[in-house]
Amino acid sequence: MDNAQGERTKKPDRSRLFLAYTAIAFAISWAIEIPLALKRQGLLSADVPFSIHYLAAFGPGIAGIVLTWREKGLPGLKELLLRLFKWRVNAVWWIVAVSPLLLFLLIAFTEGFMRGTPPDFRILNHFDFLPHMGVAVVLVWLATYGFGEEIGWRGYLLPRLQRDRSAWSASVILWLIWATWHAPSFFYLQTVSGVGTLLGFLIGVLAGSIFLTWLYNSSGGSILLVAVWHGLFDYVTACTECKSGLVAAIGSTLVMVWAVVIVVIFKRPNLSPKERQML
Repeated sequence: MDNAQGERTKKPDRSRLFLAYTAIAFAISWAIEIPLALKRQGLLSADVPFSIHYLAAFGPGIAGIVLTWREKGLPGLKELLLRLFKWRVNAVWWIVAVSPLLLFLLIAFTEGFMRGTPPDFRILNHFDFLPHMGVAVVLVWLATYGFGEEIGWRGYLLPRLQRDRSAWSASVILWLIWATWHAPSFFYLQTVSGVGTLLGFLIGVLAGSIFLTWLYNSSGGSILLVAVWHGLFDYVTACTECKSGLVAAIGSTLVMVWAVVIVVIFKRPNLSPKERQML
């Protein structure tokens, strides 16, 4: 009876932590993005630089760090740090982690060969709202949409969701939160312009959630690898000239196809060749 009562008291606590995590992540990110959306829509006259858009990516990570400290204190932060810098994994998972950049190089050299001209890598230096930074701009993407997001999504939330759920169910719940988190950006980045693009966005985020669950579980819980993949994928698909290019189209398609393969081959309980990672 005591054990059963203990279990009943733990689950509501975890539910409150999930709600607290979502509230903190959204509050930080939306506090940055909503003024940008209001300015873009002509509802705010204040001088808000659109470059602060990139800071919104830190919301999930900050929420993960705060609640890890709240839940487990210093030992929890140390454990989070170990997963954040977990680099000793099978080489195949490192290849997966850097695969967005490899895909870009493959397509760039193929296009250059077909046209008889060398590939122009300077397009990777030009991003919306950012000054010219040269190749150093990749560090912005790794820091923001890589580590800024993944310390939260896969570092904090996923292993806790997987504690009582299959990897599939955890990925779907995370997908719903992740997709909703993007909502304010639709009103100033013009990411979604109709029902068709909204549906495509939702399918793409679901595929990304499954893919990153697969990579996280397969790598034994490495936040580093999912952050590198996420940051590089956004980097090579979001430059000003890349958004409507082959890399974005082929990369998104491959992720969707592989997400289906993951579900079919590795099945829903773990979505990977290894056991799901739980906290």
